[in-house]
Amino acid sequence: MIGAAGDGVSISITGLGCRVPDRVVPNDELSQYVDTSDEWILERTGIRERRMAAPEEALSDLALPAARDALAEAELEGKDVDLLVVATVTPDMSFPSTAAIMADTLGAYGAGAYDLSAGCTGFMYALAQAYATLAGGLARKALVVGGDVLSRILDWSDRSTLVLFGDGAGAVVLETVPERGFLGFELGADGAGGQNLWLPGSGSRLFDDPESHVKMNGREVFKFATRVLVQSGQAVLERCGLTIGDVDVYVPHQANVRIIDHATKKLGIPSERVVINVDRYGNTSSGSIPLALGEARERGLLRPGSLVLMTGMGAGLTWGSALMRWTHDGAVIAEAAA
Repeated sequence: MIGAAGDGVSISITGLGCRVPDRVVPNDELSQYVDTSDEWILERTGIRERRMAAPEEALSDLALPAARDALAEAELEGKDVDLLVVATVTPDMSFPSTAAIMADTLGAYGAGAYDLSAGCTGFMYALAQAYATLAGGLARKALVVGGDVLSRILDWSDRSTLVLFGDGAGAVVLETVPERGFLGFELGADGAGGQNLWLPGSGSRLFDDPESHVKMNGREVFKFATRVLVQSGQAVLERCGLTIGDVDVYVPHQANVRIIDHATKKLGIPSERVVINVDRYGNTSSGSIPLALGEARERGLLRPGSLVLMTGMGAGLTWGSALMRWTHDGAVIAEAAA
């Protein structure tokens, strides 16, 4: 699935918010649970520490502050939102959706609200859906949230997954704007690889020996990730008539520094244009790319006119890219909204 933005409605991000739990878990702490060390984890993943939610914290406890910050930056209130999509594999509960819970709390009473599950690619899928809904005239202002509390579904005796993941959430507001923001999207899935990253026993499929923890074939996921990060980014650029040389900011899914390094070298993107924060947050799944966008903004990379390429991949197996011109920063959003 691939497409470039058509002529007509221009849609962009007008607000961004991020939130991670207070608890910092350094690599050394994990050696209490599995046979590992700071050196071992850092060499293989680039991760030094991650954030983990407190026992009483659920996804909405992280997503709501992020959403409020995004709305405030866009100078909107909850009542202004008519679409709320939450990308996650760890909702507060199976139902009601976390999106519905958030819509009620934020005062978005008339909004369409639903959760979306596409693994670590969830935020990219949600962006594409929100864009299409606004472009089709079904909504005017959308709030897109990506976040996960993966610490709830990890096997704390499985080194292969425990060292990789963390908790966090980010949110963006999408609106129509005078200048074109989003330029194109590319999404895909390969269900044949689903059992390389899965949570068996978590739905209606009955298993003889049901599990309650994430299972991953790291070798196969690595091969998949390094391939699709490159292919998806190249595909959306080609469809939009642009090249890697045009990209000002590259925001890949924060799964593993080795995966990111491989993709950036294959694509030929200079390191100073690449956003990396996996060293401090780990892999936050659907929260990964919005948190990295927040990092890019803090570093001063998101300037009006900057060409931003975002690419995610994850369970499904899924992948997805979005290409956009950054149209606002915090200093000019109020002016644009006036």
